Amino acid sequence: MIAIEQLKTLNRLENIAITEHARVRLYERNISIDDIVNGINTGEIIKQYRDDKPLPSCLILGFSLKLQYIHIVVSCDANFIYLITAYFPDSEIWENGFKKRRRS
Repeated sequence: MIAIEQLKTLNRLENIAITEHARVRLYERNISIDDIVNGINTGEIIKQYRDDKPLPSCLILGFSLKLQYIHIVVSCDANFIYLITAYFPDSEIWENGFKKRRRS
């Protein structure tokens, strides 16, 4: 299980590995790496994905630099945070302060 304290300790640019998928999505969604760092610093883990491979991952709800809610999916080991994806949550899909997905 990933702890937010562990992520906040690692949360420096030199410790964040960005997957190619994440790099493309950040560009498409106009999200900066500074938004990611801020999102982790201000964030809380709202979902754990224990069975993800090669490492467990989690969904963080935090704030971008412009104080917009942001969802960030990461995994980590002792040395790095692996950014999987990030997006600005849609209020039509999420409820409860963007912490819970609406039922379809």
